[in-house]
Amino acid sequence: MNEYRPDPDSLLAAVQKDAARQQRGKLKIFFGMAAGVGKTYAMLETARERQAEGVDVVVGYIETHGREETEGLLAGLEVIPRQTLSYRGTQLEEMDLDAVLARHPELVLVDELAHTNAPGVRHAKRFQDIIELLEADIDVWTTVNVQHFESRADAVRQITGITVHERVPDSILDLADEIELIDLSPEDLRKRLAEGKVYTPERVEVAANNFFRTGNLTALREMALRLTAEHVDHKLQDYMQLKHIAGPWKSRERLMVAVGPSPFSEQLIRWTRRMAYNLEAPWIGVYVETQQVLTPAARERLAHNLDLVRSLGGEIVTAAGENIVDSLLHAAKQRNVTQIVIGKPRQNSLQRFFPGSSMVDRLIRTSGDIDIYVVTGDKPESEQSPDRMLTSAERHSTWPQYAMALLIVGIVTGLDLLAGTIWPWVGYQAVGLTELLAVLLIAVYLGRGPALLAAAASAISWNFLFIEPRLTFEVSQVQDTIVLILYFAIALFTGNLTARIRRQERQARAHAERTMALYTLAHDTASAVTMEDVLQTTVTQIGRIFDAQVTVILTDGLELARQSHRCSTLQIDEKDYAVALWTYHNRKSAGLFTDTLPLASAQYFPLLTPDRTVGVIGIRTRDKTRLTFEQEVLLQTFISQVALVIEREMLDEAAAQSAMLHESERLYTTLLNSISHELRTPIAAITGAASSLLDSRTITNEISRHELVEDIQAAAGRLNRLVENLLDMSRLESGRLELKRDWCDAGDIIGVAVQRMWKCFEERPLHIHVPSDLPLIRADFVLIEQVIVNLLDNACNYTAPGTEVIVEAFMAKDSLHIVISDTGPGIPPDDLERIFNKFYRVPGTATGGTGLGLSICRGLVEAHGGKLTAQNIPEGGLRFVVQLPLDAPPPPVQEAHL
Repeated sequence: MNEYRPDPDSLLAAVQKDAARQQRGKLKIFFGMAAGVGKTYAMLETARERQAEGVDVVVGYIETHGREETEGLLAGLEVIPRQTLSYRGTQLEEMDLDAVLARHPELVLVDELAHTNAPGVRHAKRFQDIIELLEADIDVWTTVNVQHFESRADAVRQITGITVHERVPDSILDLADEIELIDLSPEDLRKRLAEGKVYTPERVEVAANNFFRTGNLTALREMALRLTAEHVDHKLQDYMQLKHIAGPWKSRERLMVAVGPSPFSEQLIRWTRRMAYNLEAPWIGVYVETQQVLTPAARERLAHNLDLVRSLGGEIVTAAGENIVDSLLHAAKQRNVTQIVIGKPRQNSLQRFFPGSSMVDRLIRTSGDIDIYVVTGDKPESEQSPDRMLTSAERHSTWPQYAMALLIVGIVTGLDLLAGTIWPWVGYQAVGLTELLAVLLIAVYLGRGPALLAAAASAISWNFLFIEPRLTFEVSQVQDTIVLILYFAIALFTGNLTARIRRQERQARAHAERTMALYTLAHDTASAVTMEDVLQTTVTQIGRIFDAQVTVILTDGLELARQSHRCSTLQIDEKDYAVALWTYHNRKSAGLFTDTLPLASAQYFPLLTPDRTVGVIGIRTRDKTRLTFEQEVLLQTFISQVALVIEREMLDEAAAQSAMLHESERLYTTLLNSISHELRTPIAAITGAASSLLDSRTITNEISRHELVEDIQAAAGRLNRLVENLLDMSRLESGRLELKRDWCDAGDIIGVAVQRMWKCFEERPLHIHVPSDLPLIRADFVLIEQVIVNLLDNACNYTAPGTEVIVEAFMAKDSLHIVISDTGPGIPPDDLERIFNKFYRVPGTATGGTGLGLSICRGLVEAHGGKLTAQNIPEGGLRFVVQLPLDAPPPPVQEAHL
């Protein structure tokens, strides 16, 4: 098995695109009616002209088929080496898409648009490679024959009798900026075929007698000309509308096609696409979900048909209901559909006997103003008929269920015979009611088929064993005949009705389960507080609903994270990470069960929001089978919901970071302004005093010199306190503050702090009340000293000279209280808590200080497990209370012996 190419790093370098870029490369298609008309030759010839004009042209992939004139045109053109893959022992060559992306030319030539890539290449089809090149802003020229377009496949099969398997969606024409028809008459093409310029000699005769018949080529030529004319007409209308030129514009029609697991649906889808293209109208494909259980082959066919709708540019709509006609009309009215396309059914004998009873007839009768197109189609022999698309459980019940129904009827009949023997008054009317009850129960638990059999068997046994004359099938009285007929009719009707109600109940329960699953996901993700909770809920819910392993990879900014989120239940390797990376950059699903990197171990979906891709989610069912269409729709709904929730969480985180950044900038500006002011004052004092000391003329005596030294010392102390505050705040906010606890005496701490602030108290009376019997406290001496110094400094800065300052310490409730109060003006009550915020100043107070002192004091006290509060004194002034807990009794004092 060929491994993915290349590794994730080279893949990232090759496919990474600027998300903001809106432009894409231009696409030119050279096409014709069949092989051999000269598409590749014309493309190479035109490319050489562009190269001569200075355009950077490279050859991504050209198939010359051994034609010398075509190979000669490759001379002088840069050719990207092909990648070689090993598949079932055979070496295959394909275009190296990653090499072209890495080379990133202005124009790349890619032959054979409809080519199917070998297993192991990133995309299943070459047209998908071309789309990726266009999205990388690279111009692409390519070639294709008209029979390869999806909408023309049925017509080609009818004309030539050959089914074309390599097809491209018609939507590729919508991407084409230019198409060039390489036209050649059928006679000239057959002449080239005979000369060996199309196929090798051994294939010429076979081709001439089959596909290359003159009638076939004439029809294909007409088809190519018609397609060219349609494309040119669309381009002309777009140009006229762009330039505001009056003319006929796109119609207001809207088409809808009924899609199901039938093999005829492909033809209906292609027919609708052709008609919508001609009408310039949007179109949708509607699938009506019923309780019919499909076989695995039918599920695959349904998925294929719905994928065909997507690839041809249609929109998929699902409806639920047992009445398909009502469901189709309801969907059509909801989407404002003007025309419905439906297949022509094959009539059975019952429909021939009762004309107008088919679904198409009922749709036509009830469609109202909506036009109905009934399209016929041919049925390939290899295809199953639609009625064989149902499982045996849905077409008919199993034989054991029928046997069980007969057994139940037999038991009930036996019990009725026994009851009639014991109680003679039990008549045949009561027996009929018991038999009818049995039929209803069989309809509920065994289904419609066994119920119909039970109705027939019970009617026969009732007539034979209980209605006079007994043991015969004769009925002697007219009323008994009427009762018997009514019994059989009621049994059939009620049995069928009960089975239908039972089926509708199962359908309603299934819809309720889906609704509940969506509600649960929405509720749990909406109530999630963090991104971790959102992702854990997502993985749990998706894993439970789909019985699957889930991986979630989020973006870490501008790129997809290198690893799955830790809540993921599916671990991926480097190869699968490359698939997830491609999904992230291209905003398309890839991996298992897709046409892009289908050899991956899981299927990956982009988490898309209107503005960006927030991540990728991968899912792999535990039985490694493909999800049903209903499950895929539910999963897509889940993913859309999850993507929006993840984006919400990312926006919340971005808003929080933005607010934090804004606050940080504000604090930075405030701190810078405060520090600038605080530094300027002591530095100016130190500079002035130092200058005076150096100038001998200003020193009159020793007292003057001493005063200048004291000024320098005071200014240096102020600078030291500023630096200590900044360091303390940094350690507090980073969580790296380490306390060096030891047994300390509160009186000593207060004394050292007062000594540091002696200059302040030359103008303010200071009163200290510290009892001598205070117990020791276990604290960091230096940090508590810093707290008291800051509180004393605050009293000095915001009180007038002559204001009394009181420091006292005492015990209260197993904690030491240190109280610093003053007789100043106090502060407004609303600011008693705010003053502990960083950089907060009480309005109207004098400027000065960094605004960090009180915030640092509270942080240091709380680091000791204590509390710091501020209180206004009723008589006037402000009081700060420091509470430090006594965690343990102090050690006994060791007496010294002399």
